[in-house]
Amino acid sequence: MTTQGQVSTETADEPLDLADQELVRDPFISYAHIREREQMVRGCVRGVDPMWVATRHDDIRTVMSDPGFTIDATAVPGVSVAHRTEQTWQARGMYAGHEKYLRAGIFDSDGADHRRLRGLVTAAFSPRRVAALRPRIEAIATRLLDRLPDHTEDGVVDLIEHFARPLPITVICELIAVPEADRDRWRERSATLTAGTCGEELGDALAGMVDDAHALVDLHTTHPGSDLISELLAPHHDDRLSTDELVALITNLVVAGHITTVNLIANSTEVLLAHPDQLALLREDPTLMPYAVDELMRYCGPVVRALPRYATRDTTVGGTPVRAGEAVLPIVSAANRDPDAFTDPDRLDLGRTRRSRETHLGFGHGAHRCLGAHLAQEETAVALTALFSRVPDLQLATDPEHLQRGTNPVNWHLKALPVRLRPQDHAGPAGKTG
Repeated sequence: MTTQGQVSTETADEPLDLADQELVRDPFISYAHIREREQMVRGCVRGVDPMWVATRHDDIRTVMSDPGFTIDATAVPGVSVAHRTEQTWQARGMYAGHEKYLRAGIFDSDGADHRRLRGLVTAAFSPRRVAALRPRIEAIATRLLDRLPDHTEDGVVDLIEHFARPLPITVICELIAVPEADRDRWRERSATLTAGTCGEELGDALAGMVDDAHALVDLHTTHPGSDLISELLAPHHDDRLSTDELVALITNLVVAGHITTVNLIANSTEVLLAHPDQLALLREDPTLMPYAVDELMRYCGPVVRALPRYATRDTTVGGTPVRAGEAVLPIVSAANRDPDAFTDPDRLDLGRTRRSRETHLGFGHGAHRCLGAHLAQEETAVALTALFSRVPDLQLATDPEHLQRGTNPVNWHLKALPVRLRPQDHAGPAGKTG
């Protein structure tokens, strides 16, 4: 038996259940109990081989940057290794044959192959290129906020459905030139893939997105434009991507390239409304925003865990022996609240990174640090600036305890964020407002 906010760690016969609802509901608190008691524990997910679970900041930085670990399950010499990510998607309902797109993607490659794939797209997400996108991001945010009152019901609107979600998906669809008529379908499928959905619905959504990505490649091959995919298809590239690599890249960009931002905008809005003192600081000093986004990613970031890494040789992590071929799962939420890495880690402090070198792992670390980190930060900064400037009286439309979170143990996210755009009237005598 466990008390609320606590999860029992594994026994010799019972690994930690990574789908435990206490972990899903509040990974910051629940994983903290594990981080404080154990260096590493064994964890499991139904249909997936067991893994070591790392919760401490220094251990996770090591696993993410040490060349003795690889993200590619096939790169462990002399050992046959179960591909945990592939197993996870199969357990969720991925149809046979689609695993090749996992293996062809940037996320699951390593070494020279990863450098080749990443090198082809890095420039599109550089700080300079992202800064040039800011006027377009601002225009999209303004348009969405203009329309927000049209979606209210009894004065309440879901900020995720009508602002946080359409903003980043519109940006990424413009980057790869998804036809505007198709974007709602891409958004719906992406939402299904990241919501924790399983079974046939998941399989259909992934298969549909793969088909759409193939169609997009065909479209840009016959009708090239000025978008990222057309650029990658251009004949002047000495090392062009294969069709499978392009399809994998497109699906990765659409899913991973926007869902983190959607949830970061929503989580940040909720947290700022719950911390009016910090929101006031942000209003008083707009130059604080880049540091605020960084702190919000640490404090309430949606990324619970990163992709597993596989030991290429017998080694140790924080004193725990790890044999060649064993997988280590980095729990980012736990690392970002580690008191050995951050001063007073459970306190929101928007100026934290302005004053210190404390570094969160919300966007990863090392060679696999999130390709779209700059874009996610820029979109979140624009969204929060526009939202709180345009709607200064924004307030939650329900008690925070009644907000529902999704069941996906990988992403800490809200199902909806109901807000009021204006202060609610207070009823006077006989039901009159006063």
